[in-house]
Amino acid sequence: MEAAEDFGPWLARQLRNARKSQTDLAEELGMTRAAVSAWIVGRSVPRDETIRRIAEVLETDLETIHTRSADAQVGLPVSWYHRPAHADGGREYGNAAAFAFEADVSVLARETTQNSLDARLDPAEPVRIRYILHELTGEALARFREAIDWEQLLPHYEALTADDGRQGKVSRTIAAGLRDMYQHDRLVLLRVDDYNATGLTGGDYDNGLFAAVVRRQLDSHKKDPGAGGSYGLGKATLWATSRLGLVLINSTLSEPHEGRTERRLIGRLDLPWREVGGREFAGPAWFGRPDPDARTADVARSWWADEETVDNLHLTRESGAPGTSFLIVGAHDVASLAPVTGTFDEEDTTQDDDSVHRMHARLVDALGRNFWAAMTGGGDHKPYLEASVRTYRNGEVLIAEEHVDPSLTQPSRTRALRAFLEGDTVDRLTAPGQVARATVALNVPLRGGQVRGGVPHEAVLLVTHAEDADGRPNRLVSMRGNRMTVKDSAVTNVPIGTNPFQAILLTGRAAGQDAPGAEAAEEFLRASEPPEHNKWGQTEELRLSYSPSAHRRIAALTTAANSTVRDLVAVPRAKRRNGGEAKIAGRLKVGGGTQKKARPSGSAALPELDNVDALVDETGAWSVTVDLRVSPGVDTDRPVTPVAKFDVRSGPRPPAPWKDLVAVSGCEVVDGVLHLTPGSRKAVFRGVTDVSRHPVRAQLTGLVVEIRTGKGEQA
Repeated sequence: MEAAEDFGPWLARQLRNARKSQTDLAEELGMTRAAVSAWIVGRSVPRDETIRRIAEVLETDLETIHTRSADAQVGLPVSWYHRPAHADGGREYGNAAAFAFEADVSVLARETTQNSLDARLDPAEPVRIRYILHELTGEALARFREAIDWEQLLPHYEALTADDGRQGKVSRTIAAGLRDMYQHDRLVLLRVDDYNATGLTGGDYDNGLFAAVVRRQLDSHKKDPGAGGSYGLGKATLWATSRLGLVLINSTLSEPHEGRTERRLIGRLDLPWREVGGREFAGPAWFGRPDPDARTADVARSWWADEETVDNLHLTRESGAPGTSFLIVGAHDVASLAPVTGTFDEEDTTQDDDSVHRMHARLVDALGRNFWAAMTGGGDHKPYLEASVRTYRNGEVLIAEEHVDPSLTQPSRTRALRAFLEGDTVDRLTAPGQVARATVALNVPLRGGQVRGGVPHEAVLLVTHAEDADGRPNRLVSMRGNRMTVKDSAVTNVPIGTNPFQAILLTGRAAGQDAPGAEAAEEFLRASEPPEHNKWGQTEELRLSYSPSAHRRIAALTTAANSTVRDLVAVPRAKRRNGGEAKIAGRLKVGGGTQKKARPSGSAALPELDNVDALVDETGAWSVTVDLRVSPGVDTDRPVTPVAKFDVRSGPRPPAPWKDLVAVSGCEVVDGVLHLTPGSRKAVFRGVTDVSRHPVRAQLTGLVVEIRTGKGEQA
């Protein structure tokens, strides 16, 4: 159980809540003011009989005074405070920060998980984040509306929707949310819990995490250069994901505030300007206890709630570990949804954007895609993050808790990062399952506009063979300190015939705490990220903090990384001469002979074999990739047939029938025949021979590739 707050601070707060002074209490108790002051400052404590009389004055019970785990419910009940309109007549029709992001649960997962990573308390343990969807209907919905004092909020919502949304996007979103709730008797709650995090520490108005999140805009309160966020915009996704603009918060603090750590509650409502009951309101509102220290009792501040209140608000946390729970009221997802993998209820007929089944699946997908690296551990290195998603309907489990497993969502990349953490990498890929490691230099510029010199940093590059579950192959994923995917781009100019691969670029602290220039790289790359933190490039902060040309260092890093990847995945020349999976040099003939023929013209002109890239794969089959050059005189309506034969010293060449023949570009394959794309100047196809029909082992002979017209004539 939580330790009781010291009696003095607790009593002082109860007096403020009750609008009583120390003198008032002394008079009601028949004691001197000095005696009350001694209790407040902790020099003494009242006797049992006096405590009973204090309970009567505060209109509370003895247990509340002895446990001091909650405030006495006297004088100032929890209520909504709506900020009055600006005296100068200014109006805001929504929170501009919320428009920086779409109301997309994938974006929400990325931004909120990043913030939880940045707030990790014990760096030796992972931060645990739980996404909990809860669909309320019927009586459960009615009880929740009563708990948030819905009748007090309803006039404000009605004022915004009375003009059919002419006040803007926010009003139209709220109107849709109200329609869904009333017509379908349904409300979706989405709670984001984190554990092993700092919690919202600090005072209600002071410089601290609480004020940065609850009171202010564009205040990230993050000083660590390794932090993922830097603009203070990410928290706006919480309110953007709510159709009602409403988020409730319960925080367990890592540092006591007012002598307490557990069940610090506050609610914030983000609405446009509105007029209700003849009064004008600016926009935001807070759900809390009126602040007795404010000049007006209408100002609401956070309060220390009892367990029943927390339960009624669906904010009960699973443990007393520090961290924060954000409850998004009326959660929705406006993204245009692509097919996703997840658990779906066959009886659910509302498979739209707001289906809790689809939202559940998209949350799992987004967590695995963006934070697979943060969830990967190896050797003595624990993961930075553990994540899961679960879904309820009226308190009953609808979809069981689903723990996000990075080895399932990104198997190849997870294997590569784990090999790096365990020190199990190689210099070059020679067998499936291996992870090649190299370093890439980044010359971090100096701050203050200096264009010369810099801090050398060695980023780590990892490459491994790709698996189907990874998604698109031949990609380079880049990240820094907290291992959130920042950049995902294709590796260009990869040699034809290269085995599919995945590559990872670890920069800053992600390259290792002992990596040269890690801290300088963290600060530099953080300044190069936009609010979405999804790329590195020119930004206003980069221009002002470093120089207008500083972004060129990032371009140089990208170029060097792509070049290093190509070097690592290229087949070594020595191995090409030794057979195996490499290309067989010197034994490949093109076009059926070595003597150059005169190029035909007109309708007789045919595409020419420009390059053949060949190797013997692990099954013993020849695998070839062929480039055809299509000159302007070639009739592209005329189909051609590729033929493979074994190269023997004497006698006719035995055929090497194709097992697979596929088009890559500039053509299509139909029944073993190539049909060229009209207007194309180059065609590429791949073929694999049928091992079961080889008259001799591929390693013991060469291969000839011929191009024939139609299905018979040789080119």
